[in-house]
Formats: sequence, structure tokens, C-alpha cells
Amino acid sequence: MKKLLSLVLMINLFVVYHSQAQQKPIFPKGEKSPNVNHVGDVWLTELSHADSVFTYSTSVAVSDPGARLNWHIHPGGQILIVTEGTGYYQEKGKDKRIIKTGDVIKCLPGVEHWHGATPKTGVTYIATSPTEKGKTIWLHKVTDAEYFGTK
Repeated sequence: MKKLLSLVLMINLFVVYHSQAQQKPIFPKGEKSPNVNHVGDVWLTELSHADSVFTYSTSVAVSDPGARLNWHIHPGGQILIVTEGTGYYQEKGKDKRIIKTGDVIKCLPGVEHWHGATPKTGVTYIATSPTEKGKTIWLHKVTDAEYFGTK
């Protein structure tokens, strides 16, 4: 009976520890970004700046529910790795799609697109983009009709 009780206690401690460990973010939330090229609250952490050897930058973006970036283009393309939450991703001329934890999005060079959180859930992702072809080209805001899917 003592062995069974000890085993149950160890399993409970493991479950509690594991659930708490998963709630702690890997990277700091970062600096709140001014609302210049997005709607809502977004925090950015620059993990690695581009340099002469590694010609791509890598950042973490944390978006509150309802936050979304403007339409934009990455001349060298972009990869998004969703680490937490649920969001949206849409390329010009294509349907908006739901993205979630574990998804990897590859946006080809020069493709106009936007991404952000859903109205009810935030989203966190790691973004990496090569910079030798230029920095992000910011375009117009995502309309409410595009974001909410209304006509």
C-alpha cells in the first residue's frame, strides 16, 4: 500500500511540475511595440540580428487577442514557428487560415501577407527572415472585413 501511495504521489508531483513548466515562456515577452504597423498589443524580442555571417534576423512576437500586423512583404521571405496560442495567416488572394501551436509557416519572398492573433486568443511565434534582399515592406491595415471574415 505504501508503494502504491508513493507512486501516486510521485505521478502527481510530476504532473504538477510538468504543467507549471509548460506555462513558463521560453523567451522574455520583450518590448511593447508601438502601434505603427499593427492593431492591438504586440511585444517583440529580437533573438538574433542579421550580420555578415548569418544574414537573417530572428525574433519572437507575442500578440494579445485581436492584435494583427498590417499587410506586408518580406523581400527575402519569412518563416513563422508558432510556439503558443492560435492565430491567423493570410496571403493576398488566398483564404485566411488558422495557425496554432506547432505550425510552421513558410512565406515565399515577395508575397503580400498578414498574420496575427484571433479575436479571443493570443498567439506567439518565432519569426525569421533573411535581410540581404531588404527589410519588411509595410502596406495598409488589415480591414475588419478581412480580419473577421465579413463582407
